[in-house]
Amino acid sequence: MPSRILRMRSLITLSLCTVLASCATAGRSDSGAPADGRALLARMHQRYERRWFNTLTFVQRTTQRRPDGTSQVSTWYEAVRGSRLRIDVGDPTAGNGALYTPDSLYVVRAGKIVRAMAEGNPFLPLIMGVYIQPVDLTVAQIAPLKVDLSRIRVQDWEGKPTYVVGSASPADTTSPQFWVEKDRLIVTRFLLPLVPSPEHRVQDVRLENNVAVGDGWLATKVRMLDQGNAMQTEEYSDWRANVPLPATFFQAEHWGEGEHWAKNR
Repeated sequence: MPSRILRMRSLITLSLCTVLASCATAGRSDSGAPADGRALLARMHQRYERRWFNTLTFVQRTTQRRPDGTSQVSTWYEAVRGSRLRIDVGDPTAGNGALYTPDSLYVVRAGKIVRAMAEGNPFLPLIMGVYIQPVDLTVAQIAPLKVDLSRIRVQDWEGKPTYVVGSASPADTTSPQFWVEKDRLIVTRFLLPLVPSPEHRVQDVRLENNVAVGDGWLATKVRMLDQGNAMQTEEYSDWRANVPLPATFFQAEHWGEGEHWAKNR
């Protein structure tokens, strides 16, 4: 009887060791550093594929610094669907706002398009698109940002290990780059040239106060800094995920059609 018990214990121990070894191997594979920025984008996509929200609405309190140093505060009503962002500035019934895609901007006044430009929103592919669209499309959309995807390193940011794509050294704060928190695989910082300047300097965009929204994440405070000074600060409230919104809501030519999501809030 004792020998049978010993054999059983040996089998249980061997089985447990095999499982632990398998888990350790899998853990090493999952935790290994991505080879480059594209591999990191693929990892971000795989983590949240078919889980990330498809639409999002929220109210944004926007504080903008004027050239004279004073501040202007306004309320924006925003909605995202895929890689399209609609912003209603002020009362949505006035019909004023903008529609962004990764490569275009449509300015709307009184419900009519008054200007169209090939100046897209640089953040959309990396805070939304990467999780719900093919990786190749995300890579193509961020190509104009001129982030060197071959450069990747790890650095602590706000107390969290973070992948930095586009920079080979902590001393490099001038190259276009985006920062992705290692644990949650969400972007928490951009260094990009958003405002024209003779020296082509980058602005520092910080995505803060991230909260869980559905199976995804939302930075509920965004600060855009230029040479350390706040150009624009965004504070979000009343966010809701997977709100049913028609495709036409995100088409500038149909701006005033249908009921706006903010009407009954």
